[in-house]
Amino acid sequence: MTGGTAHVIADDAEALAVAAALAGEFRAEASARDAERRLPHAEVDRLASSGLLAVTVPAEYGGADVSQETLAEVFRLLASADASLSQIPQSHFVYANVIRRQGTGAQRAFFFAELLAGRRLGNAQSEAGTRHVQDIRTRLESRPDGSYVLEGVKHYATGALYADWIPVLARAGDDHLHVALVPRDAPGLTVTDDWDGMGQRTTASGTVRLDGVPVAADRVFPHHLTFRGPQLHGAVAQLLHAAIDTGIAGGALAEAAEFVRTKSRPWFESGFEAAADDPLTVQRFGELAVRVRAAEALLREAARAVDTARSGLTDASAAEASIAVAAAKAHAADTAVEVAGALFEVAGTRAALDSLNLHRHWRDARTHTLHDPVRWKIQHIGRYVLSGTPPPRHGLL
Repeated sequence: MTGGTAHVIADDAEALAVAAALAGEFRAEASARDAERRLPHAEVDRLASSGLLAVTVPAEYGGADVSQETLAEVFRLLASADASLSQIPQSHFVYANVIRRQGTGAQRAFFFAELLAGRRLGNAQSEAGTRHVQDIRTRLESRPDGSYVLEGVKHYATGALYADWIPVLARAGDDHLHVALVPRDAPGLTVTDDWDGMGQRTTASGTVRLDGVPVAADRVFPHHLTFRGPQLHGAVAQLLHAAIDTGIAGGALAEAAEFVRTKSRPWFESGFEAAADDPLTVQRFGELAVRVRAAEALLREAARAVDTARSGLTDASAAEASIAVAAAKAHAADTAVEVAGALFEVAGTRAALDSLNLHRHWRDARTHTLHDPVRWKIQHIGRYVLSGTPPPRHGLL
């Protein structure tokens, strides 16, 4: 396994400072990594050794236990620099939350120590060719000695290629959903880097095959229990997706502004010497900046709603958090695609040169925002407003 030694971050302020520093570091080669599809193994190692991947470990286990507001800002900062790189640890934090919520004392102690040591969680959740996203057919079969064996095929397994432990979503003999945490080098487990998406090129969101993979009894978590009462599993997962979209929008706007200031020519009819002085260009940048600021504000509000719900989890607080996150995600998704596309509108013809790779922002935004449909989030928000109908507990809201 990788890891073994990692810095332990003390608090929220340090987490934000480390994230800002790493974002600056990662930004320098982000375009080249995307253009060459150069997988960021070294950068993921840096994330792990920095301690950022352990910031949600509860204080009683030695972690900083940062707020969701801080975690969302960490993801926003990283995504503003490199959307692919920021997506890789999203499942890591989602499944760290499963360990926190459904793990026994011994399971929490073991896996939180792993995270503090710099070890990484991946993802083997989605399947292709099934009826819908929640039609999980991977099986977790019990054996006479109390252990299990996994059989199935997973797709879109973001983070698996970089992971030490791969959480596998599977159905047990009772047909309930469980999460089995499997070592990356487990016999019968193969990870194939066959991801060829037009965006998020370096997430390595490929295929995981499970062919008789052995699983110890104490590596299985009863994930189905998560959804039998008020829960924040979906809100936390979607909050991080919203942070990634918001970061993409902010990164695209910043690069567009830099390009216009330093490389764009003014349109001859404007009468100005510099493209940045053209009042029509100024107007468009102002409109885009309002969209980005609104996305950032909605992200903060949603994160605070999740933090509030965590401190007193009820059906009502969980519903409010899910709706706040849905609003932030819906707005951020639209904003990321709009701003990344408008980059070319404000920067001009030269910005479309493939060699500049400015289109990576739009490709990343368009790819990431397909993760789950915004139109269904709007439906749930509308029902909540009109009739007080609480959002569903399926984990995708």
